[in-house]
Amino acid sequence: MSGIRVALDGPGSSGKSSVGAAAAVELGYRFLDTGVVYRAITLAAVMRGLDPYDQAALVAVVPELELVADERGNLRRVRLAGEDVTDRLHVAEVDRNVSAVSAQPAVRAALLERQRDVAATGSVILAGRDIGTVVLPDAELKLWLEVSAEERARRRAAQRDVAFDSAEGQDILADLVRRDHLD
Repeated sequence: MSGIRVALDGPGSSGKSSVGAAAAVELGYRFLDTGVVYRAITLAAVMRGLDPYDQAALVAVVPELELVADERGNLRRVRLAGEDVTDRLHVAEVDRNVSAVSAQPAVRAALLERQRDVAATGSVILAGRDIGTVVLPDAELKLWLEVSAEERARRRAAQRDVAFDSAEGQDILADLVRRDHLD
């Protein structure tokens, strides 16, 4: 292992991807936002009309997922059945269902070894939920980002070009609070 394994945890929209990607560039490490994989499975469920609690149907999607490395080896993009779906992973319907999908034990188990394989060589930052406790419990460095639900909702609303004070902005806040409770 040429460098350490960093586990970066925190609630949804806390900045794990932004912080992790920037740190990876600075350190010359690889980066994996594990959330993109769970979001891709959720997108597949939404597109195909799958029940977000049907573990067998969700696990069947896993072999269709491909993490795509950029020139630095960062794994921030994902293909589903050969199609790059990264730009569709943060739509409201995925936001509403990703907690249910990612909470399924069979889905988490199906992705666990893939995530650990990425981290096996070191010099990597993995960002997501349960990275420091489940995926990489022996990571050399574990970080937790803490950001209020309101601030996270403001960021998500801005990403979607929505006013935070609008009904849609308040729906984003409600969804984040609900996801925090579920997660």
